[in-house]
Amino acid sequence: GLLMNIALAELARMVGGRILGDGDRVICGADVLEQAGPGEITLVDCIERLGHLAESQAAAAVVPEDRATKSLPDGGLLDGPALLAVDNVHQAFTTIVARFRTFHPLQRTGVSPQAIVDLTASLASDVDVHVGATIGPHVEIGPGATIHAGVHVMAGCRIGSQVTLMPGVVLYDNTRVGSRSLIHAGAVIGAFGFGYQMVDGSHQRTAQLGHVEIGTDVEIGANTTIDRGTYGATAIGEGTKIDNLVMIGHNCRIGRHNMICSQVGIAGSTSTGDYVVMAGQVGVRDHVHIGTGAVLGAMAGISNDVAEQTCVFGAPATPEREQKIKQAALAKLPQMRREFRILQRQVEKLVEQQSPPQTDVGDQAAA
Repeated sequence: GLLMNIALAELARMVGGRILGDGDRVICGADVLEQAGPGEITLVDCIERLGHLAESQAAAAVVPEDRATKSLPDGGLLDGPALLAVDNVHQAFTTIVARFRTFHPLQRTGVSPQAIVDLTASLASDVDVHVGATIGPHVEIGPGATIHAGVHVMAGCRIGSQVTLMPGVVLYDNTRVGSRSLIHAGAVIGAFGFGYQMVDGSHQRTAQLGHVEIGTDVEIGANTTIDRGTYGATAIGEGTKIDNLVMIGHNCRIGRHNMICSQVGIAGSTSTGDYVVMAGQVGVRDHVHIGTGAVLGAMAGISNDVAEQTCVFGAPATPEREQKIKQAALAKLPQMRREFRILQRQVEKLVEQQSPPQTDVGDQAAA
């Protein structure tokens, strides 16, 4: 509605920016460059993309304050959107987008009458438990935690302060979650590890007596699964961020401040140091160690230990330089094959020319 409309000059005051062009333009919304419509404000986060503004219908754009914008006239771009120059484009645009979005701020609601909380569970002050959540026996939940609808917290779990469990999260028994951690919808923490022994011709499950221990300030993406340890803990270090659809096997010990992207699979008993980065679809075998600061490129297949501060790529993964040499060689294979066949034919001709004519033993006997 009209309440959403705001003059560009007012937005500039909100974000502490400088206007190039018409500050009286009325802005009615905010969107990215490709989708911004008439009357909306957009953003250009690197000055090289300023040219794309000409094709945009946007009324204004947030741009970085640097040499290029300082050299523009106060009137901004000819016939184009007005510009709002700021020091930090994303910070300013975040503030602007929030101004136009309808948010539903979550009121603290306490424990819903439609939640099921075991009498032996211990909930600290200011804990929210939403509709349909179940809290099992001997669970401990720290101050300010939020347990959303349909979450299942099984017996003996310990949840720290300010933890948020999004709808549909499942914590198997004895899971521990550190303060301020956030677990997204559908994540399953503490399921049984994939461990079996062959006994009399059938697969018998091995011991599943461990648990999962998640450090402080960890974020775990939607539909990610982390299996419990065999006897002890599967551990996730403080500050580690895990994307959606990641699988971490039993007895893994993930270090601090790792970044693990979507569709990574880590087999059991693997460990990582701190600040490790795993790009999308990395696969890691069991019982290996990834050193501190290592970077595993997208779709890398890790079959051996990775030294710290190393970048590896490919399957099987090797250091970046080695992988680039391999890729270059692979690209040349068709040409090399053609050259090899030509050489082969030339060698055959040379051999034919060098060889003395064969005389038949039978002919000699007849002679």
